[in-house]
Amino acid sequence: MTLIRRRLHGEQRVAVVLVLSYPLIIVAALWPVAWLFAVLVLISYAAEAAAVRRASHVSARLTEVGLGLTLRFVVREAALLLLLARSAALDTGWFASVAIGLIFLHVVRAAHSSAVVLVTQRRRLPMLTRRINLSSLHVPAPPPRLLTRRHIRTMLHLDVPVVVGALISLVAGTAWPALGGLVIAFAAGLSAVTVMACHARRNRHLGDKERILRLVADEVTRHLPEVVLYFSGATDCMYQINMWLETLDRLERSTMIILRESANLRLLGRTTSPVLCIPAGADMMNFPMPDSVRVALFPANAGKNIHMLRLPDIRSVFIGHGDSDKAASFNPFSKVYDEVWVAGPAGRERYLRSDAGVRDEDIVEVGRPQLASIQVGAPTPDPMFTVLYAPTWEGWTGDEFHTSVATMGPEIVRTLLDHDPSVRLLYKPHPMAGKDDPAVRRAHRKIVSMIKTANRARDAGGEWGADRDQAYWGANGWWRHRVITGSHPHLYSCFNRADLLITDVSSVVADFIASGKPYVVTNGAGLADEEFRRQNPSASAAYLLSRDCSELKGLLSAVITDGDDPMAERRRELKNHLLGPDVPDARTRFAQAIDALIKTDRATRGHSDEEVLTPIEHEMFHPNAQPA
Repeated sequence: MTLIRRRLHGEQRVAVVLVLSYPLIIVAALWPVAWLFAVLVLISYAAEAAAVRRASHVSARLTEVGLGLTLRFVVREAALLLLLARSAALDTGWFASVAIGLIFLHVVRAAHSSAVVLVTQRRRLPMLTRRINLSSLHVPAPPPRLLTRRHIRTMLHLDVPVVVGALISLVAGTAWPALGGLVIAFAAGLSAVTVMACHARRNRHLGDKERILRLVADEVTRHLPEVVLYFSGATDCMYQINMWLETLDRLERSTMIILRESANLRLLGRTTSPVLCIPAGADMMNFPMPDSVRVALFPANAGKNIHMLRLPDIRSVFIGHGDSDKAASFNPFSKVYDEVWVAGPAGRERYLRSDAGVRDEDIVEVGRPQLASIQVGAPTPDPMFTVLYAPTWEGWTGDEFHTSVATMGPEIVRTLLDHDPSVRLLYKPHPMAGKDDPAVRRAHRKIVSMIKTANRARDAGGEWGADRDQAYWGANGWWRHRVITGSHPHLYSCFNRADLLITDVSSVVADFIASGKPYVVTNGAGLADEEFRRQNPSASAAYLLSRDCSELKGLLSAVITDGDDPMAERRRELKNHLLGPDVPDARTRFAQAIDALIKTDRATRGHSDEEVLTPIEHEMFHPNAQPA
């Protein structure tokens, strides 16, 4: 809080100096006092620079009320002319030269800005790529950053040599320094315009969007992709596609990734698949998709999915980003896809029970291939009992009990921090937690503060043991509680470090059950245990936690001290229900489902009978449908 207050005070000071410097410059010019004018001009330049670094919103607010950056520089230049006129340091001819020179400097600035805009537009390709060779486009090297980054601000500062020269002229009593300042300003400005004009010429071929689409399409076609992973979403939803990258890369078929938001390209995880990012809907619809593409996989429901779904020759599959009892796992929108792939029988039952419009024969059980890294039955590597608290976010429905962060989070954390014998807490909230609800954000900050305080006390309490040589878990002591809000370490790495999970109704439950370890699900709405488990089958093997968290202390004591775990057998049964059988493994089942869908597609196109699904294959992937 102290740091925030200091930052706010600093921004306020910058705003005050920036706003007051310009009228004071005019006063000094009308007075006229040359030395005071020089000091105030220096302060105004410094305030503009500080606003960029520390208070950019101040400049933005001034622009909104008609006091934009260009106008502020014009005011300073007009004040310079007032100073020269009031001081009578230059004769009429020289004064007119300086005035006309300042006016034409703005013409030079306009020419430069036009060239920058033209180059920027031409270099803004209709699509971005990764692992796709675009050398045939012959994209030139970019222009110097000095001439493009904040180009308006850079070129506005062409008045600096004019201001300095004019002030020297006032002191020296000669017009030559002012003239020299003008010459320097025009030389720099015209040089910048020339450079940008050359770059505009070099990049003119990039303005042919149709040609670029053809060249990229030809290069993509060379990869002969059969499977496309398609994603559209906000930057904080990138975990939804990143969880599928390794599974996609392991397929023996040729794959490709299509993104729709350019900001997401830098957030995409490592992948060996070629990546194509097409932001504009018109460009996506006009892009000639390679004939080799047979299947499109969708990890999220988004409006822009329609641009891919409109292609009738490509089979569409909703693979989601986790199975849970939440409404997102049986969204009626899913019926627009040719097939919906779920982890196990529970996912199938969820759709059929909800009457979402997805037919039973269109549901395929493929397991959760991402869970291969979760250690099953292995003891955690740290000597202290570790609890992972991984609540979900508040969701779109406005349900107060969708997440436990605001209603139960601080009490859960307090109980864990105060428990005797000591336990270690790993707090990993959903990436979108607090996105829409201020109460969740406040509770999150409180939890983080509690953990920091507990860590200071724990660090001061003596040696807990030697650090382990590991990139994350060994850093700063294995005994410390952790707040994990980034993408690393991955949630599944946290699973392997935890002896017990506390979470809300979410896909985290189904994923964690692969570990075979005990878990607790929050019941903030206060439903009867039987009713809560009926509404949320994934919690049927969970220990339930009511809103007052009164059960938590006894539960911890039983699991830690007594090793009493009556839910163990029920978890083993539920695992098969949620995730499907262990044999064949999920990666194999996922790959086989891809193969089966492509074979079915080829059969409908009149290919040879040898490629049609056998009755055994059909029964494997559509167990409730009649074999062909």
